[in-house]
Amino acid sequence: MRIPIFKKKEFFTAGEKSHVVDAIRTAEQRTSGEIRVFVESRCRFVDPLDRATEVFWGLKMDQTAQRNAVLVYVAVKDKQLALFGDKGIHEKVGDTFWYEKVTKILSHFQKQSYADGIARIILEVGEALHKHFPYNRATDINELPDDIVFGR
Repeated sequence: MRIPIFKKKEFFTAGEKSHVVDAIRTAEQRTSGEIRVFVESRCRFVDPLDRATEVFWGLKMDQTAQRNAVLVYVAVKDKQLALFGDKGIHEKVGDTFWYEKVTKILSHFQKQSYADGIARIILEVGEALHKHFPYNRATDINELPDDIVFGR
């Protein structure tokens, strides 16, 4: 008797995952800030920013020394996304910055260019982090993993 094996469809190919992780590493080379990406199928909340906030706290991203971590949140099947910046970076860039980045990433998503859109936004967020929290070789450490976190 054969037992069917169901393989979960991956959102990113191996190359796309590598592209996004490379963008995180590139962005973080010039800043003390931290960037993470969280991808899941469905958003448990009506507002994706509420879910991004929950994920941010769940990943302990609020524990960076300068409160300058940023989460890129994507709910694939619900076609929702949010950017959540901790207190340190949010006070520097404000709401308009985040809205502009979400609008830009959505234009990539409309072209089904998910990994490229995420990577581009990571690099742009990295520029803002560099401006306000430049890298200091003597004191900077990588406080959070440079990976993509996949939820359900």
